[in-house]
Amino acid sequence: MKPALIRCRHLLRTLGLRWKISILLAVGCSLVAVTIGALIHEARARQVGDAAREGALAQLVRVRQVYELTGRLDEDKVGEAEAWIDCPGLPGPLRRAALAGQRTTYLDLSGPDPAVWAARPVGGDHVLSVRRSLTGEQAELVELDRQLVASGAGVVTLAAIGGALMASRLSKDLRRAAETARRISEGELDARIGASGAPGTRNEVAELSSAVDTMAASLQQRLEAEQRFTADVAHELRTPLTGLHTAAELLPAGRPTELVRDRVAALRTLTEDLLEVARLDARREEAQLGAHALGPLVATITRRSGVAAEVVGAEDGSQDGAMVRTDARRLERILTNLLVNARRHGGGPVTVTVCGNAVTVRDRGPGFPVKLLREGPQRFLTGAAERGQGTGLGLTIAFGQARVIGARVTLSNPAPAGAAATVTLPAA
Repeated sequence: MKPALIRCRHLLRTLGLRWKISILLAVGCSLVAVTIGALIHEARARQVGDAAREGALAQLVRVRQVYELTGRLDEDKVGEAEAWIDCPGLPGPLRRAALAGQRTTYLDLSGPDPAVWAARPVGGDHVLSVRRSLTGEQAELVELDRQLVASGAGVVTLAAIGGALMASRLSKDLRRAAETARRISEGELDARIGASGAPGTRNEVAELSSAVDTMAASLQQRLEAEQRFTADVAHELRTPLTGLHTAAELLPAGRPTELVRDRVAALRTLTEDLLEVARLDARREEAQLGAHALGPLVATITRRSGVAAEVVGAEDGSQDGAMVRTDARRLERILTNLLVNARRHGGGPVTVTVCGNAVTVRDRGPGFPVKLLREGPQRFLTGAAERGQGTGLGLTIAFGQARVIGARVTLSNPAPAGAAATVTLPAA
């Protein structure tokens, strides 16, 4: 019994909301139909039984009058009933009640030969009984039960269909809300659920849709304000940084001048990164896609990045290997950021592996933090102290540029140590 219940629970958990509501309505209507059918059956059976008992008693009175006057049973006056003196088939309880001086009846509607008996004592130790067949009444009850079952089945079917239609609309609205929420989480901030149901109606789904749309609008406003602020700050910093860079170039040679120039260069790089992040957030970047041989392209990008890395799976100048559809300039931006990130935050030799239409940049350092692997890169957050210091914009830009060219960046910590970032490109 328990395994069957466990299977039923598992089946219910795997069903969708539409089927759960349909099954619930069907089961509820079935219980109501069974209850009402049982009450109707009992009421009709009681009515038939009472009428049969009254008829049997009335016939018993007529038979007794004839018997006392004539000393015999006049079968012509009995009608449909059979009259007996000390009938051998008389039910035991009825015989005992009659011998005790009672006039009573006995009803049997469930047996193969339904009948009603009436008996009373006569002549001391004899029992006068009347038996009337109830075959017609039993057939009437059977037909009533058949009609009740048919009506109940029809009601349950209509309830299940109506529940399925109602739940289908509800499920459709909820799925649309879930799909819109997923689109919003993926960055499509202008996605909205819209009104659900008939105009002017209010229900829980409509309230949910309105709440999600309100949340999306508020989130869009805040993110757009943040993006505008980032872009404005970066843009406004460009002019003073240009002047500062020019002034730094005019300083006399020396250690202090080198420090000033290094910090100015870092500020200019940060400003350009902020502007790039703002453009990526605003989705104003458009890729210039073309077919490229991945191996030679990766070898060239690695050499120009300035990071000492070993390239595996592609020879510089080779025209063999996979052809991918990408934007070479943006792919260079992605791989350069990953290489710089591996050199700055990782450890040991850096390896670039080309396999099919995927490129993996791996270091031998402490690996990516668990939070970074779980939540993805976040700007101005490097994840952990052992990964070194930085702005956290490198991985953010790499992921954003990958989205523009239709690529996918996957982060992992392969054994025994180190961090790996894999860029999967669409085939040409």
